[in-house]
Amino acid sequence: MHVFGHNILFYALWAASLSVSGFAIWKGDMAVRWAGVVQIGAYVLALLDGVVGSAAVTSFELGRSLVSAALYLLLAVRYANLWIGGAMLLQSAEFSLVAYYIVADRPPDRLHAWINNTCEWGIILCILAGAVLSILRRRAVAREAAELEALRLQRAQARETR
Repeated sequence: MHVFGHNILFYALWAASLSVSGFAIWKGDMAVRWAGVVQIGAYVLALLDGVVGSAAVTSFELGRSLVSAALYLLLAVRYANLWIGGAMLLQSAEFSLVAYYIVADRPPDRLHAWINNTCEWGIILCILAGAVLSILRRRAVAREAAELEALRLQRAQARETR
């Protein structure tokens, strides 16, 4: 994640990412939980950018993006959810962006920040969509189980009255 200066959008991105990831870990199914863990891990590693030093920040960012993209790929293969595929593609685009800027020997500029942060917002929205779908799926399963139980009780009462 890269921005010029620390403005309100930077802090909003961090807050949204950490809160959505926490919500995903709290309320999501296993796929959503793992995606939340990957996202929080990427943000924890982003905190180390200041420790690494300015010369290695882009290489460190490239490695972080590569690991995140690979983990999202593993999650997409394992759980086969559309929202994980979206998060994987966005993380891969972020990796490609960082790689392009390294190969072209360009310093990160506003275009880099906009594309990078747009990918981050997309990943957050994908994880949020996965969490919401997980909650809706659990509710549907519970409703179907309650309907089946009610039907079973009706049939049992009908047999008793005969």
